[in-house]
Formats: sequence, C-alpha cells, structure tokens
Amino acid sequence: MNTEQQVRAEILEKVAQLYRLRESSRSFIPGETKVHYAGRVFNEKEMQAMVDSVLDFWLTLGVKGKEFIGDFLSFMGMKYGVLVNSGSSANLVAVSSLCSANLPHPLQAGDEVITTAQTFPTTLNPILQNGLTPVFVDTEEGTYNINAAKLEEARSPRTRAIMFAHTLGNPAQMDVIMDFAKQYNLYVIEDTCDALDSYYDGKLCGTFGDLSTYSFYAAHHISMGEGGALLTNNVALYRQALSIRDWGRACYCQTGEANPNGACGHRFDHTYESLPYGYDHKYVYNNIGYNLKPLDIQCAMGIEQLKKLPSFSARRQKNFQFLYNALKKYEEHLILPRSLPKAKPSWFALPLTVKEQAPFSRREIVTFLEKKQVETRMLFAGNILKHPAYRTIKHRVAGGLEHTEKVLQNTFFIGVYPGIDEVRLDYISHIIDSFMAPYK
Repeated sequence: MNTEQQVRAEILEKVAQLYRLRESSRSFIPGETKVHYAGRVFNEKEMQAMVDSVLDFWLTLGVKGKEFIGDFLSFMGMKYGVLVNSGSSANLVAVSSLCSANLPHPLQAGDEVITTAQTFPTTLNPILQNGLTPVFVDTEEGTYNINAAKLEEARSPRTRAIMFAHTLGNPAQMDVIMDFAKQYNLYVIEDTCDALDSYYDGKLCGTFGDLSTYSFYAAHHISMGEGGALLTNNVALYRQALSIRDWGRACYCQTGEANPNGACGHRFDHTYESLPYGYDHKYVYNNIGYNLKPLDIQCAMGIEQLKKLPSFSARRQKNFQFLYNALKKYEEHLILPRSLPKAKPSWFALPLTVKEQAPFSRREIVTFLEKKQVETRMLFAGNILKHPAYRTIKHRVAGGLEHTEKVLQNTFFIGVYPGIDEVRLDYISHIIDSFMAPYK
C-alpha cells in the first residue's frame, strides 16, 4: 500500500501538472485580453503549498501562520507581528490598540488624529469607529502623499496621532513626519498596504512608526488572496493588538498552545476583579475585540509569495520606469508622478493627473483605455469628504484641500504589477499614443 507521504507527493505533482496545463493555454490577444491594473502572480509552488496545507486539514490559523509571520518579521526587521484577515482589519486593530484601556495613556473619544482626505476608506474608518476626530491635511502634487509641511498647522492640544498611507508605494517624507511626532509625543501609524518593500532613506517603509499595517489582498505586492498584518516593536501595543484580533481576550497564548497552563504558566491561578479566583485566562476579556484571524491555507501561500517579493519589486520598478518614459513626452497634458530624493518606491501603480488646461478630460482618457482593455482606477476616494457616507462626519480641515480636490477631479492610475510583461507594456504604450495622437 502507498504511504501517506507517497500519496501526498503524487497529489502535489498532479497540482504542478495542472498549473503547467493551464499556463500552456494562456495567450495575450491585443485589444481582447484585458491588461489588469493588478492581480495575482503565482506558479505551481503556491498551488502546491495551499493544497498541502488543505491535506493537513487544519482549518484555522496554525503552524503555517506562525511560519509566515516569522519570515515576514525577519524580512521587515521588526520584533512583533499579528496576522489578520485583511489590511482593513490591520488598520482597525492598529487604531483600536492605541485606544486600549490597558495602556497607561490611551487615545480617547474626541482625541485628534492627523490624516488625509485623499485616502482609501479603511485608513480613515478606524479613526471614526473609535470615536476619534480626523484632522485632514492636503497631499502633495506628484507624490500624492501627506504634505508634511502642513502638520504643524493641523496640530491642536488634542492631537495624539498621525495616520497615513504611503500612496501607491511612494514613500512619504518620513524624516520630517517622525521629527514632528517625536517633538509632540504623537503615535505614528504607517499604512503600508500599498508600499511593501518601499524604502525611505535606506529604511523599509513600515519600520518608522509605532505601528504599521499591510495587505495581502490579490492586488498587492504579495498575496494570500485575502489577509493582512500589523507590525510593531512595542510589546505593549503588540499584546493589545493580539487581544483585539482574538475576541478581546486577555490571554496571549498562540493557537494550539502546548502548555496546558498557557504561555504565561498561570492559566488557572490569576485573580481578576469581579471574576472567580482562577477563572480560565483564555476566557477573560480585557479589550473589546473581534475574530480577525486569517486561515493557515492563506499563510501557506504567503510563505511562497514572500520568497518572490524581491523579484516582484524589481519587476514593478522596471514596469513603472518603462511606462514613465513612454509618457514623459505628454507632460504638457499630464502630471507624471514623482518621488522624494530619499525615497525608493516599490510602486503599486502609476498615477497620472490630467492638467486642467489639457484638451481632454480624465473621463475621456480612462473611457478610451478601458474600451481598449487597459484597466484604470481612480486614486481611491479622491477626496473622501465628498462621498455620501462621509459628508457629515465630525472632522477638521487644516489649511485647505486644494490638491486633494484636484485628485478627485483629474487623477487616475494604471498598473505596473509583475503580471504585466513586455508585450503588455508595449500595448499600453501604443494605446496611450493612439489616444494622444490628436493632441500633439
């Protein structure tokens, strides 16, 4: 009879055969095959890893999750990490952790967080969900990042934190931001969901602030399908984040903890106010939390994806440079993106802003591109204060949102992800040239 090991090996070889069979039938037909702005890039290794995990039939977060977060922390050079089911959940856990009553001076309802209105909703939502007040500052033209020169104008006696994204993988001005935060004793949350493997002044984005968040959605730098993470070097913040992800419980044992007395060794001999002596530590709740765990099968994929991140980033940079060079001749009509001198982006996408005096509108160019099967996207919410759900939120605006409004009206982006090969790059360039031909 075959052993389990032999059967597994046969199954995994069949998975590899299936991958090769599918790939052999894929082809690019210009004008018919869609050029996606982002998407999953994988081979048989990810498929085999996920199937192998399914065969173990561990249905929640487990050994693969522990392996992935260990690998991810090593890559980032950080001490503590919490895996979650999305980058959006990572942002929720990050802000909620700063509001935990278990901290000596937590953020409280009415405290202010400096952020941007040019944002993705789930960078802003946790601020609102925790009863905090967002204070919006404008972004910079070309970098699309928080304008660090506006921070002082936004500050008030109630300012407690700064939360922002490195827009589309383009690093924000971290030296100025961190100096400002240190001067006024403010927390910094870096939303690094679009900026994995981007650097500022030789340091990885996500390693500057108190907390950083990541997304492993299919469109991002590496993928688990869904999934995300929160990283920190602060053990107190880590324990609150872990608690909030895991229903709010006080226990910080990992799933499947081998010690029957828990990681602390005192699972049944703690004393808690209002609870019986020795109440099981696993069922004591000291935060208002959720269940935001990913699955081990996702982490199995993430382990393989992380190995490919350097090659993915190199391809992103190569694709960005190709399209940037192809578009440079149209600077009369388009604002091309720029990065700061200390920044080394791993670009999520290539943003473009149609100049106000251009002889065509954003709507006209994106409609043309989409009809030719080149995907485009708006720069997320543009100005989120103009969206129905946010028009009546409590907030402050410091110094106006002139550039944010321009983004709402005139900005879009196209893809640079590793799935765009030379043939597709040439096609994108050709289609943009054909649109621009009447305006030369």
